Amino acid sequence: MENQDNYIYGKNPVLEAIAKNPKRINKIFIQNNIGFDNRIKKIIELAKAVSLQVQFTNLNNKAGLEHGINHQGVMALVSPVEFVEYDEFAASLEGRVGRKIVILDEVSDPHNFGAIIRTCACAGFDGIIVSNHRACPITSTVEKTSAGAVNYIPIVKVNSLSSTVDDLKNNNWWIIATEVDAKDNYFNVDFKDMDFAIILGAEGKGVNKTLLNKADYKVKIPTKFESLNVSTACAVIVYEAVRQNAQAGAQRHDGR
Repeated sequence: MENQDNYIYGKNPVLEAIAKNPKRINKIFIQNNIGFDNRIKKIIELAKAVSLQVQFTNLNNKAGLEHGINHQGVMALVSPVEFVEYDEFAASLEGRVGRKIVILDEVSDPHNFGAIIRTCACAGFDGIIVSNHRACPITSTVEKTSAGAVNYIPIVKVNSLSSTVDDLKNNNWWIIATEVDAKDNYFNVDFKDMDFAIILGAEGKGVNKTLLNKADYKVKIPTKFESLNVSTACAVIVYEAVRQNAQAGAQRHDGR
């Protein structure tokens, strides 16, 4: 029996996987007697176009199906997402200006991980770096929460986040770490036209001290009581960077 983490569920995630990376898909399963709405028809059409096997079956009895999951009548058996090697990733960004990535320090919740992937992909970030150790794997829950965004942004796995941060700093990247007790707010950082990495810490733990000590900026999101969920914090900071750069671009265009 295949591991349930080798499945993705739902119409949009399956459509995204076929369109972006069909080589990951081994087989598509569609619920017997399901009404063929436009998305189901599109899944069948795209699958046939790239010679993917489609099987009609009772998904509720399918091995590997998570209990109570809303599969929307379709699921796909997939190979694990291929992580990008750090050296390959770094080489792909050489010569570019305004590079931006997120580094996750032991973020373990799959819903948070999926939401972070979706935010970074939508915001046009260049990649996400995670550690080989104590990092959340890319499961079906992560893929579904990301709404297929795992296919649109490189996810890099490294042996040591500390060594990776050192390499980034040696190549003129700015390191921004989140810390609940930081003196500076996230919007005080000037993100415009800089190469930067935002480090986000694990739920309940935060960024570890070794990485904090390497950061050029330590920032917080001002709140009246508990700190924000890590995926929400990611969205807040990422889109502040997007806002600043969009504003700067508009001003340059207007000649100001």
